[in-house]
Amino acid sequence: MTWRVLVAELNQETATFNPTPTLYDDFRIYRGMDMLTGYRGTRTELACAFQVLESGGDCEIVPTLAAYAVAGGPVATPDLDRLLDELLDSVRNAGRIDAVYLCFHGAMAGEDEVDPEGRILMEVREMFESIPIVVSLDLHAVLTDRLMAGADLLVPFHTYPHTDQFETGQRASRLLRILLEEKARPTTARVRLPMLVRGDELLTATGGFGKAIRMCQEIEASTGGLAAGVIIGNAFTDVPDLRSNVIVSTDGDIDRAKREAERIGRFMWEHRERFQAILTPLESAIQKAAETDGLTIFSDAADSTASGAAGDSNAILKGLLTSDFTKKALISIVDGPAVVSAFVVGVGEKLTVSLGATRDPTRFDPIRISVTVKSLHDGNFTYEDGTNGRAGRAAVLRLGSLSILVTERPVFVVGRRVFQAFGLEPCDFDLVVVKSPNGFRTWYESIASLIVSVDAPGATSANLRSLPYRHCPRPIFPLDGNVPSPF
Repeated sequence: MTWRVLVAELNQETATFNPTPTLYDDFRIYRGMDMLTGYRGTRTELACAFQVLESGGDCEIVPTLAAYAVAGGPVATPDLDRLLDELLDSVRNAGRIDAVYLCFHGAMAGEDEVDPEGRILMEVREMFESIPIVVSLDLHAVLTDRLMAGADLLVPFHTYPHTDQFETGQRASRLLRILLEEKARPTTARVRLPMLVRGDELLTATGGFGKAIRMCQEIEASTGGLAAGVIIGNAFTDVPDLRSNVIVSTDGDIDRAKREAERIGRFMWEHRERFQAILTPLESAIQKAAETDGLTIFSDAADSTASGAAGDSNAILKGLLTSDFTKKALISIVDGPAVVSAFVVGVGEKLTVSLGATRDPTRFDPIRISVTVKSLHDGNFTYEDGTNGRAGRAAVLRLGSLSILVTERPVFVVGRRVFQAFGLEPCDFDLVVVKSPNGFRTWYESIASLIVSVDAPGATSANLRSLPYRHCPRPIFPLDGNVPSPF
């Protein structure tokens, strides 16, 4: 017998504090067989899932639609409706299906629909009531009741920074095979934790969070253990289900699942004070960089395009220009009008331009500077994981010892490729500003002399009390004091 396995993807991390909406055109969309060619050779969940499902010769992959966007603001309602309708139509037209694998981020939100993934999952479950459905998730997902109800198994990442996308696709697709072969009866327990977490203790290789993840991995490796994870939510997706969660799935043993989930949950709750970020004021950060021999990395997590911020903060740029910092520095900013102006004057020409605050003007004010246009680009490049980056057009501007990569669209400023693609080698600089809370460490720890988490304004600030929460459940740590224990 050949099993027909439907595969689909809906992937975007939303920061609801980012006022610039995500639009339909911001999504990279593969349809049908283009999903297979688009993802083969990448280090993604889908690439590995295709390998595992095809390996036995007994599965036919039925690719439907894969939609992926850089993290950003809430998806505009008409654009989200169009996207979800297209995905669901592709599923309805898929014919006979024996199992479903859905690749979600889990922290997408629309202007009106706060749980697009849950909406999709419940509609897919209604179409296919009795077949196995496995969903992979980022560990920053917002876990909703609809996600819990619609999937047989939820399989979250186990690493932060995220380096196990490929391995998560492997775990998810192998479990799907087990369910197809009727070798397991999933029973899942969930523990809700009223806490939002940030900071270096979340680094799974070195921080306290890693101990909780290793508990999950031990469960998965044990007899009767299927899937386990700590899903900490995206602290910037301000929706009613925002919190941390522990989920454990076992083979027919709900009591064990409950015990294990509570054990891990108690660990997380007891150590909640550790899971907060330590930030350095900008002036002090610049002074540290000036005194450091070798490469300094500034983490501008508050304007992290990897977390959903607008990417148009000029706060660190202003700080550098008003300081006596004279070393070579490399930063990036999203500013479409500035790119247009650079293309008008051309390479090698002088340009006076207002930079920043084009997408999040309530937080920032533009800065007027005179620069030289160093280079111009079409903005297309490849990230470290083999997927395509779409920056719109891009310009490299030079101001003294400062190089500024300006893009029309937000891109992930996490690895080195985003700079190298535009002729900028991070190793050639004394200071590089990344727009990522911790994901950059995979690419920069080996070459950095100093890493500084900068306290700057922005829609994704690790200073959570600075953000205007309105929808997440309260009380919740660390926004409130004396939060009751969930145990």
